[in-house]
Amino acid sequence: MHKTGDVILGGLFEVHFFSVFPDLSFTVQPQQIICHGFDVLGFRQAQTMAFAIDEINRNNELLPNVALGYSLYDNCVELGVGFRAALSLVSGQEKQFVLDDTCVGIPPVLGIVGDSSSTRSIAISSVVGLYRVPMVSYFATCSCLSDQEKFPSFFRTIPSDAFQVSAMIQILKHFSWAWAGLLVSDDDYGLHAARSFQVDLAQSGVGCLAYLEVLPWGENPSELKRIVNVMRKSTAHVVIAFAHESNMIDLMEEVMRQNVTGLQWMASEAWASATVLQTPRLMPYLGGTLGIAIRRGEIPGLKEFLLQIQPNQDLFNSYENNMVRVTQFWEHTFQCKFAPPPVGWVEAGGTLCTGREDLEKVETEFLDITNLRPEYNVYKAVYALAYALDDMLRCEPGKGPFRGNSCASLQRLEPWQLVHYLQKVNFTTSFGDQVSFDENGDALPIYDIMNWLWLPDGRTEVQTVGEVKKSAFKGEELLLDEDKIFWNFESTKPPRSVCSDSCPPGTRMARKKGQPECCFDCILCSDGKISNKSDSIECTSCPEDFWSSPQRDHCVPKKTEFLSYHEPLGICLTTASLLGAIICAAVLGIFIHHRKTPIVRANNSELSFHLLVSLKLCFLCSLLFIGRPRLWTCQLRHAAFGISFVLCVSCILVKTVVVLAVFKASKPGGGASLKWFGPLQQRGTVLALTSVQAAICTAWLVSASPAPHKNTEYHNDKIVYECVVGSTVGFAVLLGYIGFLAILSFLLAFMARNLPDNFNEAKLITFSMLIFCAVWVAFVPAYVSSPGKYTDAVEVFAILASSFGLLVALFGPKCYIILLKPERNTKKVIMGRGTNNS
Repeated sequence: MHKTGDVILGGLFEVHFFSVFPDLSFTVQPQQIICHGFDVLGFRQAQTMAFAIDEINRNNELLPNVALGYSLYDNCVELGVGFRAALSLVSGQEKQFVLDDTCVGIPPVLGIVGDSSSTRSIAISSVVGLYRVPMVSYFATCSCLSDQEKFPSFFRTIPSDAFQVSAMIQILKHFSWAWAGLLVSDDDYGLHAARSFQVDLAQSGVGCLAYLEVLPWGENPSELKRIVNVMRKSTAHVVIAFAHESNMIDLMEEVMRQNVTGLQWMASEAWASATVLQTPRLMPYLGGTLGIAIRRGEIPGLKEFLLQIQPNQDLFNSYENNMVRVTQFWEHTFQCKFAPPPVGWVEAGGTLCTGREDLEKVETEFLDITNLRPEYNVYKAVYALAYALDDMLRCEPGKGPFRGNSCASLQRLEPWQLVHYLQKVNFTTSFGDQVSFDENGDALPIYDIMNWLWLPDGRTEVQTVGEVKKSAFKGEELLLDEDKIFWNFESTKPPRSVCSDSCPPGTRMARKKGQPECCFDCILCSDGKISNKSDSIECTSCPEDFWSSPQRDHCVPKKTEFLSYHEPLGICLTTASLLGAIICAAVLGIFIHHRKTPIVRANNSELSFHLLVSLKLCFLCSLLFIGRPRLWTCQLRHAAFGISFVLCVSCILVKTVVVLAVFKASKPGGGASLKWFGPLQQRGTVLALTSVQAAICTAWLVSASPAPHKNTEYHNDKIVYECVVGSTVGFAVLLGYIGFLAILSFLLAFMARNLPDNFNEAKLITFSMLIFCAVWVAFVPAYVSSPGKYTDAVEVFAILASSFGLLVALFGPKCYIILLKPERNTKKVIMGRGTNNS
């Protein structure tokens, strides 16, 4: 289809679906390629280009005094045909034709609008790009065409597949579809889309692919059966298809045969608006499809232009070299044949075309301009070339972009000069869309999101439910009206499509071996670690003083453990300690009150008073082991314990020595020994022995003082507050000194146990020291093996047990006589001269 003009623009369109190549052998007369299967929408796209050029020629502000013409070719959906047409446009090798009565020849083609296929665009642009002939495609989306080094003169008014892939991923993310299948056509369009989709999906972290299958071309039922079987067995409920209408027609036949339902389809722009798939047979399977569609636009005046088409017009009636006949369109629309009809047509009931049929009275999608998408891209492509040419011709001499600041001229116009201006073109259509190209020749990306609505009466409606676009300020932006979306499921809600359910907080993802990263198990975080968000890859450790909650979703302060006054064990030990101190005070009061009685005086009352005071201190020092350890309690508890017990044992030791000295003095010539154990010497001995322990404690505190310590070795989820001894040697010397005095007292008392006396205190001391030593011998292994607060409890128990043992063994019998048997509290009885001998 041709029209004369000062500047000619070429066009490549799909006006026939199929082509038949002739026999190219040298023995046969060369024949033309036969194209058949009329594509009414491809014809409308070609007419849109003719309308756009006609509209530009009528615009006095755009390209004034310049008439645009066109030369349009049918590619018959065949690479060889489209490539031949493109070479004819740029090289002038096509057969000459008459444009008007005064001009015969090959028109100069300044730019090409097309092609509609990525594969054909790659082949054509790689050649015409060598001559820098601008090529503006309206439907080729392969992201590979954005490579300006390979395709320096290629531009397009449809977004790249890279953005379409990104838009698909945004939809997956919006509905939380992390598990999807991908079907692609076996060509550059599908294979590049698959490669880009895999890379972008992995980088986004939105999800992963359950399967990737390549749809075959032509008849291949076994492969289609295998692919549909994979879809049927997969747990993915979302299927994304980057394919063409013909691919989807063959695929859906097999889907119906296997009755694979319950899938949410996502369509690429190649078939998102395909009416051939919107049939009552297929809608049970394809209903609810979400598709990425080319931006819809409005072209005022296009319908009136299309209605002007008549078979008898010279403009459309010229046919040369398999160019489109309007008669084919007419026959396709009215289902008739022009004379002479094919043999048997009339006999079979067919009608003849008159050429006077009314287009307005027939229902045809050719005149449906409510959903102009590829046509709108064609319209923008023509205007982009026109605005670039207009900018070039408005160049002021001496201010041009070319060598020597020169400008291009209409008489010596070169295609590469137009490429320069095409890169800078920027205009707004009457529909309000801005058109410009980035450094890769891609237009500003924007897509409509379509939804296939299956109405109750069986009709199908494709509605726009949102858009996805990219701007310099907001980046990629997805806008969806979810209330309008039709979901072809019983729940009428978006389906769930995940390989594994989301891991809740408190767990981490553990990838299943041999499966995609979206397939994982949820493993509970180990003790002491948490994850506070869903789908955590790893768990994080809690701080030192914190522990994981039972749900492992947050850290909680660790429980603290120490021998507390508020727990039963602490209460019991505190009660026993206070009770022992009270008993000591009571016994001391009894002894003071009866200090002049024989039994008190006979047992060295002063040392008894000192012993009771020291026992009281022993009971009270155990309170320092109860409660939360602090520095002063840690330092004081062992010092008080050591000094109190040394004071106590020292008093017992001196009492034992005094008993032996008294017995020795009772023998002839032994009176001199008592002068060495008078009251002054007894006090001095007790003070000296106690001072040694005080020195040990002082040296210990100065060199390696006990200190509070938070111990987490016993329990990971608890902090055990304890006092570390600081110096094990110091603690051992302290205990060893007490043990030395106790053993010495025991041995001396044991030696004096059989002395003749009705009330021999050496027996009581022997028994008390036996209890004392037994308690502290048992204390050592128990102390070493007891964890946490029980270490303090064992030490307190040893203190109380030994203190009660001394208190009861030494003062129990005396209190019994003083309080219950006062008749025996006489000098005669004690001296053994009473009538009642013990």
